[in-house]
Amino acid sequence: MSNVLELTDETFDQETSQPGLTVVDFWAPWCGPCCAMAPQIERAAGLRPQHRFAKVNVDENPALASAYGVRAIPTLAILRDGKLLGTAPGLVRSDELVAALDRLAAEAAGTPTASGAAGRA
Repeated sequence: MSNVLELTDETFDQETSQPGLTVVDFWAPWCGPCCAMAPQIERAAGLRPQHRFAKVNVDENPALASAYGVRAIPTLAILRDGKLLGTAPGLVRSDELVAALDRLAAEAAGTPTASGAAGRA
């Protein structure tokens, strides 16, 4: 069973507006790098179950991709409480993603981090 939600135009706002961090993977089934990204997202979801992880098929939901400025896939978007914090196009390894999420969660809690706010997301 996957810890990654499949979002559509109809479900996106409800799922991403919940409190906390949500990672959204914009992808397409024909995209090789997107297929390589899928296990990275699954692994990150398993490592950080306190956050939400989701994916949006850009072929089936082009309005969402457009609304989030997705010009290349895969693209990750990170939202906090429904507000976009940033995007990262291209393949992102699970360890990079987890580190970025840890920094963002620490910032939200007001906890200083050794590496500061630097990161891809």
